[in-house]
Order: sequence, then structure tokens, then C-alpha cells
Amino acid sequence: MFSPPRIGLTGGIGSGKSLAAQRFRELGITVIDADQITRELCVPGQSALEEIQAVFGREILDAKGNLNRTMMRELIFRDATTRHTLEKILHPRVCQEMAQRANQALTPYVVLVIPLLIESALQNLVDRILVIDCPEELQIARVKMRDKLTSEQVATILTIQASRAVRCAVANDILINDADPLALVAQVDAFHARWMSIEVHG
Repeated sequence: MFSPPRIGLTGGIGSGKSLAAQRFRELGITVIDADQITRELCVPGQSALEEIQAVFGREILDAKGNLNRTMMRELIFRDATTRHTLEKILHPRVCQEMAQRANQALTPYVVLVIPLLIESALQNLVDRILVIDCPEELQIARVKMRDKLTSEQVATILTIQASRAVRCAVANDILINDADPLALVAQVDAFHARWMSIEVHG
């Protein structure tokens, strides 16, 4: 059975992963988003949410019984032990679901959007790593505007993410997102054209 090559799309917060992923979708490529799968696993009735509640208590849920993502995010950024505990619950489930969906994809290649691909050592999930990169000051400005966070809050998030140098060092390909969105779209189109005409493994 055909299993399309897997491109791992990663990058720091505010780097532009969502825009790049959307363009791949527009080009007809299957895109599998780790964050979206995580949200699907954290709704009432899912074993992952039940395990999270058992570990962190009922207060980690909102009024509708869903995971209180804001509270969880604050806990994660404040305490490394909490972050590692949550990762042990979620990562195996997310990886299994991503691999299953990738195997079922019918497009010439598939894009797996994994924000913490490097930090969580998930390189074995993909055949090729595409890093989206931009200056840190741009990341901070974008996240402050998008999420209404302070500079200090964004800086805290950046401390648990791999540095630009580390991400770029392991990348097979790099998207530069330091200009307008159309410039990023053009780069995605160029990679797409290349990957449609050659083997993308290795």
C-alpha cells in the first residue's frame, strides 16, 4: 500500500506555521496538525482527557467539561514537571493518530504540522523537516498581537522552544517568513513544485 512521504513542518511560536499549512491545503496536499489532534483528544469521553483529569484534578476542566487550555498552558510554562507529565499522556496518542492519518493519505506527500517536533524528538515521524524561520523580535510582535500576551509571557514561551539555530541545523528545508504573507506563499509554492517532481525522502 502506498504511504506518501511525510514532511514535518515546524517552527517557533509566531513563525507562520498556520499560514504555510493553509497554503499546502490550498494546493491539495493533506495536512495533519498535531495541535488539532490534541484538541480532539481533549474533549469529554476521550481517554486522554480522563487521564489528564485524574492527574491534575477536576479544576483543569472548564464548565463544559473540556480541557481548560488557558489554565493548562499557564501550568506548562510555569513548571517543567507538569509539562513532561502532560507530554507523557498526550504525545503517544498524538503520534499514533498522526501516523495513522498519514498512512491513509492519498496525496503525493503529506505535511505534518508539529510545533515541538525538535523539542520532543519526534523526527522519526517524518521523512523530511521543513522549518519556518523568522527573527525572534518578529515572533514576539506577532504573538503579542495575536494572543494579547505581554513581552514577558512570550519570552517565557520561547524559553521552552528550540532556538532558531538548533531548528535550522536539523532542517532539510527552510522557509523564511520575515516579509509579507505573499512572500511566504511563494516559497511554499516553490517547495511544492519541487516535491511534486522529485522524491522527497532523505
